[in-house]
Amino acid sequence: MKLNDQRVLVTGATAGIGQETAKLFARRGATVVITGRDTQRGAQTVAAIEAEGGRAEFIATDLNDLKSVRRLAEQAGEVDVLVNNAATVTADPTLQQEVESFDIMFDVDVRAPFFLTAALLPKMIARGSGAIVNISSMGASVGVPFAPVAAATKAALESFTRSWAAAFGAHGIRVNTVAPGPTRTGGGVGALRDGLEQLGSATPLGRTADPTEIAEAIVFLASPQASYITGATVVVDGGFTAI
Repeated sequence: MKLNDQRVLVTGATAGIGQETAKLFARRGATVVITGRDTQRGAQTVAAIEAEGGRAEFIATDLNDLKSVRRLAEQAGEVDVLVNNAATVTADPTLQQEVESFDIMFDVDVRAPFFLTAALLPKMIARGSGAIVNISSMGASVGVPFAPVAAATKAALESFTRSWAAAFGAHGIRVNTVAPGPTRTGGGVGALRDGLEQLGSATPLGRTADPTEIAEAIVFLASPQASYITGATVVVDGGFTAI
């Protein structure tokens, strides 16, 4: 699977699933634009990609700031693939949920990908091609008593996927979702602690995922090999939501 002429923008790509996705796109020949708030981690990710012979650049972005989101769209230029991966998660049950963290989750996880996508779509439409992959969670499909707001933001992303696929398919633009299950990332461990491994052991496969396994699904959906797939949510959760 070669993506030599593709320019790919991956948000939240300085760690976890986003970082592994950026590295995999670069290994397949794409030029990768990565975003994040931490410039040091951004530089380290670019260096790691370049050390493997890949091409990457970093744009510092605060997705909680709509002006920063719009600057990102301008600086990224014309992209062939957009991966809306960045997210902030606070695992608070309903009775403990604070307004501030509620607003931040919706700003970063819902508002930012909506307006970033809207800003990049006109050039995709003019070109007559493009692929967008939204990163959701298995939590969008099951009851999540300990993090209902985080689950709701991911359900919103899946709704965007269906709406955008219907709206822009005629322009050659495909839009899909990858919904990971329990995955060994710094964010996942920080939010769930021991609960992450417990979730993994509850899947039919009996384990948590490595971020590279999620990245493979993302890159596939963005590639020509998935040319007739749009409006889909691909659940990569070890079978958790199947039982």
